[in-house]
Amino acid sequence: MLLSYRNLTVSFGGPKLLDDAGLTIAKRERICLLGRNGEGKSTLLRILNGEIEPDSGEIEAIPGLRVGKLDQEVPATLEGTVFEIVAQGLGKAAKAIAQYHHLLHEIGEHPEDESIGEQLDELQHQLDQTGGWDIENKVENILQRVDLDGDQEFTSLSGGNKRRVLLARALIAEPHILLLDEPTNHLDIPGIRWLEEFLRKADIALLFVSHDRAFIQRVANKTLDLDRGQLTRWECDYDTYLIRKAELLAGEAKQQAVFDKKLAEEEVWIRKGIQARRTRNEGRVRALKKMREERAVRRNIQGKTKLDLSDAQQSGRKVITVDEISYAWGEETLIENFSTTIWRGDKIGMVGLNGSGKTTLLNLLLKKLEPRSGSITHGTKLEVAYFDQHRDQLDDKLSVAENVHPAGEMVNVNGKPRHILSYLQDFLFTPHTSRSPITKLSGGERARLLLAKLFLQPANVLVLDEPTNDLDIETVELLEERLLEYSGTLLLVSHDRSFLDNVVTSTIALEGKGAIEEYVGGCEEWLKKEELKNISKKGKGQATASPLPTLDEPPKRSLNNKEREVLKTLPSKIENLEIDLEKLSSLMASADYYQDPQSDLTGDAKKVEALEVEILRSYEQLEGLEIN
Repeated sequence: MLLSYRNLTVSFGGPKLLDDAGLTIAKRERICLLGRNGEGKSTLLRILNGEIEPDSGEIEAIPGLRVGKLDQEVPATLEGTVFEIVAQGLGKAAKAIAQYHHLLHEIGEHPEDESIGEQLDELQHQLDQTGGWDIENKVENILQRVDLDGDQEFTSLSGGNKRRVLLARALIAEPHILLLDEPTNHLDIPGIRWLEEFLRKADIALLFVSHDRAFIQRVANKTLDLDRGQLTRWECDYDTYLIRKAELLAGEAKQQAVFDKKLAEEEVWIRKGIQARRTRNEGRVRALKKMREERAVRRNIQGKTKLDLSDAQQSGRKVITVDEISYAWGEETLIENFSTTIWRGDKIGMVGLNGSGKTTLLNLLLKKLEPRSGSITHGTKLEVAYFDQHRDQLDDKLSVAENVHPAGEMVNVNGKPRHILSYLQDFLFTPHTSRSPITKLSGGERARLLLAKLFLQPANVLVLDEPTNDLDIETVELLEERLLEYSGTLLLVSHDRSFLDNVVTSTIALEGKGAIEEYVGGCEEWLKKEELKNISKKGKGQATASPLPTLDEPPKRSLNNKEREVLKTLPSKIENLEIDLEKLSSLMASADYYQDPQSDLTGDAKKVEALEVEILRSYEQLEGLEIN
């Protein structure tokens, strides 16, 4: 056990974001923190990182616990070389070595400046005396692990590589626990796959927030659910969690329905008793008062977002015709001799590395940019609605309601008038929030607000540039459903593999140096081709090369009697171990556990760790026997 929090409570004036919650993080756990937008996930990460103090709570941690954090957004003001920024993660100890590297750059640009040379000599002497070269080795090692050039300027990097730099800065201090807030935002798909492998191999505990279902499935081995102020730990993979969570909510709804029916019956009883002036059963009256109190403090689950696209007139059958277009940014060719035809009802995904030109291609298709050569022809009756990834269509000076509809209080939704506050409630904005400035909104709430603004606009061509960034998973899945039902034409840029595979009918991949390929279906075929490219690069120069990697399989042998018996009993043994682990983990996740003086926190944490090790060994043993 690395860290344990008991009775964790925090509130910012409204309902408690955390209400006597409990949390335990152990070694090598990779925990995905799930919850709706606004539930308090980022707040919990900030508490664990020491950025804010909870209202109450008791913490137990190992001595010298180190926590690293990768924030959701890249700071706009961050400048310097990659080496300097990564070294910042070591605090004051790395200041001298960072300054030394900065001066090396300076003297390269101004070799005639003798004062720089003198400063370098002085710093070199200082580093010799203090052992500062060990810090340099540490920085170089971490840069090698994340595959970065320490001499590059941070501001010149792509969004994905900037996040690699910030990850390296968080890792340099060798944290026991790494906190990640939406780590896949602004990463391209190859970058996300690299991060998955990196985190799976890292010997640290992870607590991360993500909406990327494919990433969660690959990385997480535990799930932590934040719902109405309570943290519930699930000792299972993400797919199993979804099933069990749905069963839990269904059971809760059934219990509440029985409770509400009983409460309604008791309310009728007491009113009839007062009218008849009968002697009342005081025990029954006290029970009713208790039920009223219980109902008053109940926190109902947040409603589901309602996404309804406004219908527009049907466009012509041929929507966009692209004929041999080329486009360059400076000396870099982004698109060369690309032709395609987009038909009514096509749902097209666009993928590629960061900086490959996906947004540029969108702007060319919409005629916001002119190609260097070739032509783009639009069909008839096009009505376009555009969702931009930077949320530039939102005005921080206006309220939530004014951003959606600045003129008047009534909006038109599919030909029917509705009050703006009622419409915004479909997107989970309360009347109070709707009248508030948007500066108070989280990233996910801003994304929902832009969807609310977009869906008011009748459109037969829908253009979405990274729409899933910051959205909670439930809203992403609902958006998927609406896009599948959408009868118009969809152009979608996304790095969310599950979202692409579930929605699009074809994929345009920008492969660099102007090359563009089209694939049927989602991004899976493109990813396979990219993997083959990487394999080809690694194998280049060898005497024999194969387009697909081949592995030499060991010869199979027959199992002996003892091994056959073990193979029969192992599945039930694993099932029993997992049941024991789930029971103990559920017990430790409850608030009552930490209030009971008989609870053995240290001993139970060791039992959890031992069960996890035994389950892993049993799976490895089972896999070895099944191979034969």
